[in-house]
Amino acid sequence: MKQFAVPKNIKWLLGCGILFLLLMTVLRIVFLNIFPAPSGSQPVPVAEILWLGLRFDARIIAIVSLILFLKGLVPFLNPFETRAGKRFALIVWSVFIIIIGIFYAVDFANYAYLNERLNASLLNYVADAETSASMMWQTYPVIKIIVAIVIALLAFLFIIKLLYRKIKKDNIVLTRQSKGIYGIGYFLLLALLIFGRVGQYPLRWSDAFSMGNDYASNAALNPFQSFASSLEFRQSTYDLKKVKAAYPLMVTYLGITEPDSSNLNFERIVKPDTQLSEARNVVVVICESFSSYKSSMYGNPLNTTPYFDEMCKQGIFFNRCFTPSYGTARGVWTTVTGIPDVDLSRTSSRNPSAVNQHTIMNDFSGYEKYYMIGGSLSWANIRGFLTNSIHDLHIYEQDDYDAAKVDVWGVSDKNLLLAANKIFAKQQKPFIAVVQTADNHRPYTIPDEDKAEFKVQHITADSLHQFGFESEDEYNAFRYTDFCFKKFIEAAKKESYFRNTIFVFVGDHGIGGDAGNMFPQAWTKELTSMHVPLLFYAPEIFQHQEYDFPVSQCDVLPTAAGLAKVAYRNTTLGRDLLSKNIQENKGLQAAFIYNPDKKRIGIVNNDVFYNYDIAGKFPPQIWSILNNKPVNLHDDSKQFYHQLTEAYFQTARYMLLKNKVK
Repeated sequence: MKQFAVPKNIKWLLGCGILFLLLMTVLRIVFLNIFPAPSGSQPVPVAEILWLGLRFDARIIAIVSLILFLKGLVPFLNPFETRAGKRFALIVWSVFIIIIGIFYAVDFANYAYLNERLNASLLNYVADAETSASMMWQTYPVIKIIVAIVIALLAFLFIIKLLYRKIKKDNIVLTRQSKGIYGIGYFLLLALLIFGRVGQYPLRWSDAFSMGNDYASNAALNPFQSFASSLEFRQSTYDLKKVKAAYPLMVTYLGITEPDSSNLNFERIVKPDTQLSEARNVVVVICESFSSYKSSMYGNPLNTTPYFDEMCKQGIFFNRCFTPSYGTARGVWTTVTGIPDVDLSRTSSRNPSAVNQHTIMNDFSGYEKYYMIGGSLSWANIRGFLTNSIHDLHIYEQDDYDAAKVDVWGVSDKNLLLAANKIFAKQQKPFIAVVQTADNHRPYTIPDEDKAEFKVQHITADSLHQFGFESEDEYNAFRYTDFCFKKFIEAAKKESYFRNTIFVFVGDHGIGGDAGNMFPQAWTKELTSMHVPLLFYAPEIFQHQEYDFPVSQCDVLPTAAGLAKVAYRNTTLGRDLLSKNIQENKGLQAAFIYNPDKKRIGIVNNDVFYNYDIAGKFPPQIWSILNNKPVNLHDDSKQFYHQLTEAYFQTARYMLLKNKVK
């Protein structure tokens, strides 16, 4: 008799899936009990760990189930119709059980040894397989582990076969309609479990790191997810011998007062020279694609940023600021951490081993901490990096504002900045905030609501190209950025918090292009994509100063902390640009550059840009940044620039993995 019932193969797959989900959940509970959270750490959100872990586990099981489901759609491979189909399905489940046993055994052993979940860096030990195998044999009960895996394999195979035989006995004949409905429904269920959530973005490993608790983040992952997520970062490491060789030079460059070459101490405890009766707020605005050569401050005849130019004449302006690299994710990383993102594969924010970073923002004791963006932080694991690194961070995204989204980047920069101003105006405690803009980016949207006040200008193509712009849309978007800054500061001036707030504006990166006659040739060839303005603006706190020595995006937070008179612990490469040591010592006035596309690194100082390829296949390049004349350096100068570049690069690679939150 035909029934509207669940097909046998789907029923079997559902049963097996639930069985494996229970197993992986039990293993997570075992993990939580064997490896408790470190003493003194934040409270462990067990329910959140188990729920998020359940979703990661369900994804793995759904992938295996999908393979078997699609296979079962072929009649001669259906396990309930042919012997070959049954044999194939049991082989797949057996392999899955073996893989689970191996992955979890290695994962537990690795965590016991290194306090790290299973990750792809273990593949590096394959290069010395004999030594690694001997170490494992002498450290762990290998025989017992193998026996346990074999017993688990046999036990689970027995249960799977038992479940198969029970379902096989069901005496049902399905209708075509029933097969179709349940088949489509089961496929959609698997797709949802693999995607991980209902929404625009899939479940990512970085969601585990949004809990802001390193232990909880690791506990929520399973070894499959942690291994796969770290696979592309297996070469993201450092050479300890090179780091130690660079250490003496970095001691001088960073002003380390208590050097320790054995333990590689980079810590500097900085205390303010005066105590304030009222804490100063800090607002850091990371400006999308804020290219220097396109701006009014550098004499661009198109006068794109007249308001910001006036602000620079009232604040502390560094006209030779460089982002160490190109790209928004790298720029955000460097600004927040003080470490150049020199990862050779992808951005460090995506590296599970690097997302837990100490940042000076945490040293603003008693401050409320904010990160605001007009769109979503679901890109490049920026949300995971921020929440895992900054304590008690308040995040605002596109759905948190009373404004409509204008394009893929969310609400307009004007509405983002005005919303931020309203939030700041209500604060009863001091605060430090980062506001990230986005409109100066393709598709270069000018919101309809602003077109009456902001007048779009029309410029000839020749003039646009001559002064650094590819299109009229780009030119007007750059002008709109200045319009947004004006609306923001004018609104802020009406609020009481303004008088006691330091506003910091820095580009996330520049845009490579022809700087024409505005700069020497070196800038067009190598530096326009990294050259951005850096402005500290607080007209009621300090007077105008302008500096033309090279500085870095790394220096933003140390300098802001210095101006705010906040004591801080610095463990990275950023420095207070207004410190007497840097102001008086030109040898310390330099900025590091890393070009991820060309794989070149270098140093900009007051006169030259020295750079070379990391692989060492080509001779170094030496450019004058003052004019277009050839540069002839003495050998000792070349050696110094090379050593400083190499020291900076090797130290940055080390810090990316060692600058952990305490």
